[in-house]
Amino acid sequence: MACINRRDLGLLALRVGTGAVLAAHGSQKLGGWFGGGGIEGTTAAMEAMGFHPPKHSALAAGLGEAGSGVLLALGLATPAAGAAAAGTMAGAVAVHAPAGFFAMGGGYEYPAFLGFVAAAIGVTGAGRYSLDHATGHVLDRPWVMALAFAGSALGAAAVVGRRAKGQAAQGDQPDEGA
Repeated sequence: MACINRRDLGLLALRVGTGAVLAAHGSQKLGGWFGGGGIEGTTAAMEAMGFHPPKHSALAAGLGEAGSGVLLALGLATPAAGAAAAGTMAGAVAVHAPAGFFAMGGGYEYPAFLGFVAAAIGVTGAGRYSLDHATGHVLDRPWVMALAFAGSALGAAAVVGRRAKGQAAQGDQPDEGA
């Protein structure tokens, strides 16, 4: 009988906790659970934050959070889940960055922390107590990690860049009342 490994037990706790937080956030956006706005409210919020098209952005954020959260909690396709969560949180960091670092002032502290933790889990792997381990790490290979993080970084850069470009264009428009 194998003895309990503290590292793997710690990874399990970290995965489940981080995954549950991400899944809860995503379910707020997608289904309005836990007091969230659902897809309609999230779409309106995305539009107000400068993400276009807003409904696609709402779906991507909700699915990115909920999907990566569930996969992290299960320890399945862990590199892809960690990368997806980190990329999704990069968009949230961009929204909160003008308010500074600390969450108390509306800053990016919280999404940055979630993104870093998810990325670290994605790089480290899920550990022994996971579906990745149970499936022989079929979806947890070095090439999967490299591809997932590269794709997530490119996707996040495109979304954040498109938002910044849209905001700059809006700033160049004269006021309607002027």
